[in-house]
Amino acid sequence: MTAAALFAIGLSQPAAAQWKWKDKSGRVQYSDLPPPPNVSESEILQRPSGAAARKPPPFAANSAQAAAAAMAASAASAPEGGQPKGVETELEAKRRKAAEEDAAKRRAEEEKQKVARADNCQRAKANLRALDEGMRMARMNEKGEREILDDKGRAEEAKRTRDIIASECK
Repeated sequence: MTAAALFAIGLSQPAAAQWKWKDKSGRVQYSDLPPPPNVSESEILQRPSGAAARKPPPFAANSAQAAAAAMAASAASAPEGGQPKGVETELEAKRRKAAEEDAAKRRAEEEKQKVARADNCQRAKANLRALDEGMRMARMNEKGEREILDDKGRAEEAKRTRDIIASECK
């Protein structure tokens, strides 16, 4: 219980260290990283406690924070239209690949259903042939006992089989 409370307190601390500033278009931005260098001091609305310097803290070259800082800087320097062209083409390629994979999955599922329908059709036709030829047929009742089909049961089974043929044999 104590460990869970300490963990929750630890998670709430980083949320307090937030920067708040206005970007070029006048929108208010929030981040746990300092604003990009092109933001003037007058546009910084809030700093985390103890953050007097404007410079971001030194990061390890391959740390996640360095990557986040680089992304924030590139987003700030990106044109108003959005992301750079290279990113757009990569995203479009990923979308196209995902769409192709989805289409392939749909085709495979349709083919699987087509095979199952053909199998059901073949079985239903064989069952109907056996019913029409007057072969002696039996089925298991709900008690697990074997019962022989009488004329009424045979007619019901033939009707059910014809319905299956009508729906599966297209």
